Amino acid sequence: MNTNEFIDYVAMFENGGDDPDRIPSLGDVSEELGVSISKLREQLEGARALGLVEVRPRTGIRRKPYSFTPAASNSLLYAIARDRSHFAEFSDLRIRLETSFWCEAVRKLTPEDFDELRELLNTAWQDLNGSPIIIPHREHRKLHLTIFKRLDNPFVTGLLEAYWNAYEAVELGSYADISYLREVWAYHERIVEAIIRGDVDGSLEAFIEHTKLLRSRPTG
Repeated sequence: MNTNEFIDYVAMFENGGDDPDRIPSLGDVSEELGVSISKLREQLEGARALGLVEVRPRTGIRRKPYSFTPAASNSLLYAIARDRSHFAEFSDLRIRLETSFWCEAVRKLTPEDFDELRELLNTAWQDLNGSPIIIPHREHRKLHLTIFKRLDNPFVTGLLEAYWNAYEAVELGSYADISYLREVWAYHERIVEAIIRGDVDGSLEAFIEHTKLLRSRPTG
């Protein structure tokens, strides 16, 4: 049995009980499939790395809701570890991806989402204007992902989440000139204001202008 065969087993398994996502123990699977427990344990680790299952002492093996993020993120982090320039290439992909799905995503946002975006803006400005200054990296990540939270496409959201995991890994959230940060958040404010007043095209235009800042970001 290889990893793909084990993944197929996890995906197709139906236990007919109260917990449809609970997978039998490795002992039971071994007996059912005629595969050694040691071999199954290897395949289980592969499935865990892909975020397909979780293993806990009391609940055993359970199938998790599908997310593309673990697979995309692990692959991207490996690529960046080999060659840091891959982050710039993936960053370009992320911009093209967000631009392509922007209008669809924005039109699905709710008034509750608008409130969340406003709160993120308020918190970010408080951090930037405070003493000491705090870099609002958490708010930066969450603001962008919130805009796409209603998009029913796990592959798009998985790639975007992988981007922000890599953004943290290359430490782009750890330092930036305060004038640069304030310019970034001024763009965020323009984007959010346009979204809230229903100006989808205007919000996209502001987003595209905003993405140009990363390429010219100070590195000192």
